[in-house]
Amino acid sequence: MPELPEVETVMRGLDARLTGHVITRASLHRPDLRWPIPPELPKILTGARVLGFRRRGKFLLMRLDREVSVLIHLGMSGRMLFDAPPAKHEHLTLEMDDGTRLGFIDPRRFGALDLIATSAEDTHKLLSGMGPEPLGNEFSGPVLAAALKGKATTIKAALLDQGIVAGIGNIYASEALFRARISPRRLAGSLSRPAAERLATAIKETLRDAIAAGGSSLRDYVQPNGELGYFQHAWKVYGRAGEPCERCPGPPECTGIKQIVQAGRSTFYCPKTQK
Repeated sequence: MPELPEVETVMRGLDARLTGHVITRASLHRPDLRWPIPPELPKILTGARVLGFRRRGKFLLMRLDREVSVLIHLGMSGRMLFDAPPAKHEHLTLEMDDGTRLGFIDPRRFGALDLIATSAEDTHKLLSGMGPEPLGNEFSGPVLAAALKGKATTIKAALLDQGIVAGIGNIYASEALFRARISPRRLAGSLSRPAAERLATAIKETLRDAIAAGGSSLRDYVQPNGELGYFQHAWKVYGRAGEPCERCPGPPECTGIKQIVQAGRSTFYCPKTQK
């Protein structure tokens, strides 16, 4: 599933091409994805001017001049593609006043489309319980330390909890923990204030580097212009089980990157340097 860097990359691509333009035609090709789609969506979009975009966690919000926002979730296989031929599994098509064509393609249909008043975005049922944005000023070491206090779950599970911090998923939790030299097995509540500071910094750095690389392309994810993301080439631990850790001197001192399963998800880490 696309995580914060991929969704941020998509949002920036949409913003660059659509903001300020009018949707001349919106076509909905099925009544539902993961949940029912408001049937009035095409009517509300057609003729509306796009005022801008916002990302909240792993969700996109397209703001219209009708005081309404379109909530978009890419799900597991969703893509937003500009100027591509009509595709199988294209569920929403937008045609713009400058000739731009945008298709929302979601083969597995775990994505979502919804409408909400722009002034009430944060009250939407999918957004209301979210924690702070990790790249925002409201997220810091002390804030993270306070959120983790008393938590009996592992730190990896805590980072995936969208109520603690928004937008982090499996890939970037593993990568940030590696940067911070913290074991994913550690109990969240056991992190000291300095460790929480170190982790908050690592989260910000990891996400910023991933955004700069256009995100990580796994299976279906591409940028709106059709290009792949490239951050997967910079992964330090994720997907690298059995490979040497770049921080370790090599065998016999280092046994390589390990893969374990936590809450049904694969976790990758270096047992020697992450404590």
